[in-house]
Amino acid sequence: MNWFKYSSPQSFFPLAGRIALGFGALALLTCVAGLYIGFFRAPTDAQQGEAYRIIFIHVPAAWMSMFLYLVMAFWAGWGLAFNTRLSSMMASAIAPTGAMFTFVALWTGSLWGKPTWGTWWVWDARLTSELILLFLYFGFMALQAAIDDARRADKAGAVLALVGVVNVPIIYFSVKWWNTLHQGASISLTKSPTMAATMLTGMAVMAFGFWFYSIAAVLMRARCIMLERERASDWATRYARGST
Repeated sequence: MNWFKYSSPQSFFPLAGRIALGFGALALLTCVAGLYIGFFRAPTDAQQGEAYRIIFIHVPAAWMSMFLYLVMAFWAGWGLAFNTRLSSMMASAIAPTGAMFTFVALWTGSLWGKPTWGTWWVWDARLTSELILLFLYFGFMALQAAIDDARRADKAGAVLALVGVVNVPIIYFSVKWWNTLHQGASISLTKSPTMAATMLTGMAVMAFGFWFYSIAAVLMRARCIMLERERASDWATRYARGST
């Protein structure tokens, strides 16, 4: 199969719709399964009690917030380097979903922090750097919205996205570099997991669910961006009118 033909919005648009529907269904199934495992099957934590169950939303959301930023920066950088329209559209489509997961991570972290630390918020290194990540997402979207010319907006957004990549390793390694209240990672590539197998399974299933949702949401939003930017073309007019 010649995948290069899908590098144009006209060719990628119908493919994105089919992929988004499939991953949307997968996201629904895996999220329901992950929530069931996390809230009904996983054992109660000996130290934190039932409050710990917020991790089945908090941790996968935090993972996705960082992962989506890297993917967004990749597509933005690719569009900046090779002047490809579809790459820049993909970066623009990723930003709102990444910002949503960053907000969810911060919000659920506050809900978890109240019974664990006794406060909703502390200027902890990881929390602060995650908050900066949210501002980077907002800044990327605001900068693109402030520039009328789409190509100039893509280039300006790409520079900001690439500069902001430095914040992602700061978030990840902050608990190792500084003395923080935030607990260390329970899952590591070099060490055995420190949580029960049921907990690990529930968290992994939720992570896949959020990943599937991200693919579906980004592709559907990318289709909207394609129609908006290519509205003067014949193919976009046909799809906008609902014809095939």
